[in-house]
Amino acid sequence: MPLPEIRKFVTFIEETRTEIGQKIYPPTRQCAAAAVIENPYAGRYFEDLADLEEAGAYLGDELGQRAMAALGIGAERVESFGKAAIIGENGEKEHGAACMHPTMGKPLRDIVGPAPSIIPSAKKIGGPGTAIDCPLHHKEDVWTFSHFDAMEVSLSDAPRADEIVLIIALTDSGRPLHRVGEGKSSADVGAD
Repeated sequence: MPLPEIRKFVTFIEETRTEIGQKIYPPTRQCAAAAVIENPYAGRYFEDLADLEEAGAYLGDELGQRAMAALGIGAERVESFGKAAIIGENGEKEHGAACMHPTMGKPLRDIVGPAPSIIPSAKKIGGPGTAIDCPLHHKEDVWTFSHFDAMEVSLSDAPRADEIVLIIALTDSGRPLHRVGEGKSSADVGAD
């Protein structure tokens, strides 16, 4: 099966140097790499979503590589990751799930590893300019509170009705000036 057509790639970097008057050194950096792809299942119900699963496998690697290149770092400096999808109005949330869940994680983990932690995700239906918060967690320890974060992503011209925007976000650090939750473990969470 051929991969769905990719209309474009977009990469964003957010670098925070000061926060509430405090210098951040080194600056904290987040990068989102996005692909705008055609949705071959838009407007019709299909039981088998294999074309989107295949696209997810390809884009898990491609978007991860693009994000690391944009940040200028290798796998050892990637600290957290996340993924998101905005599905155009002729699609359904399951189309985003088909891209992200069965196949996207393994290739992303392979290039940023070791990365045993869960890759958080979000998905929504929307048109051009729809914003989504791509959630972020530490790649090795989901209970690293300093890395509970998100990166907002939107594209002014996507997704069109028959498209999907797929996003991989990577960071080289946690939140700027993080100072809550340190020293907690998964056993402490129930007390919160």
